[in-house]
Amino acid sequence: MIFEYRPSIVGHRGFGTGQAASYQENSLEAFLAAAVSGVPWVELDVRRSSDGELMLWHDPVTPDGHLIQARTAGELAAEGIALLDDVLSVLPASVGVDIDVKTVIEDATAPKHQRTHALAASLVRRYRGTRRLLVSSFDPSVVAYLKDRAAVGGEVALGLIAEARFAASPALSAAANLGMDAVCLHIDSLRSEAGRVVEFAHRARLEVMAWSAGPAQALALALAGVDAVCVDDIPGTQAALAGLR
Repeated sequence: MIFEYRPSIVGHRGFGTGQAASYQENSLEAFLAAAVSGVPWVELDVRRSSDGELMLWHDPVTPDGHLIQARTAGELAAEGIALLDDVLSVLPASVGVDIDVKTVIEDATAPKHQRTHALAASLVRRYRGTRRLLVSSFDPSVVAYLKDRAAVGGEVALGLIAEARFAASPALSAAANLGMDAVCLHIDSLRSEAGRVVEFAHRARLEVMAWSAGPAQALALALAGVDAVCVDDIPGTQAALAGLR
């Protein structure tokens, strides 16, 4: 079981996308604020730097317009972008972390040890057993690589993320046949058939995380049986789901 509480509230990029409650997304402060709020999980985005560090940033470019993978960790830190290691070292161990791994076109041709896949594998080997971890990606080769190469067993859960406009049915089938533990679906993929998708996912031994739900949507998805909701409004979602507890 990945998510102990059903549905678990997952803080999207920490305390929410953008500048939620004045906290910059994917910043150390945002993740600590989410932990203080009482959420059991947070979600974060990682990209590789030019010197092989995993950095916390959603977009392919920095605020100053530099490509993440073309800058060193030190240069990115100077632009306010944190290392994943820094967050994992200070975030309370009771908070689970969903690591959304972003790949780049250079991963098709770079030496294998420099690709995002290898860096993610090294990271999960270091941190397995220290907290609940879910590694997920839109790139199915990442999670397939981790399943085959990282030898993490049941210590680290793996999930496939489907694009916002991607139908739930093929995403669920893909996750199941790749041997994943979870499928992460955009709320638009669940609007018309959430109950049926969740039923088939559970029969396939997959847990379902929905993103990015508002409070009312989170409640509807909870009633449909989803296992987790990744949200930008943590207080609002906590209030909406309070009656289910």
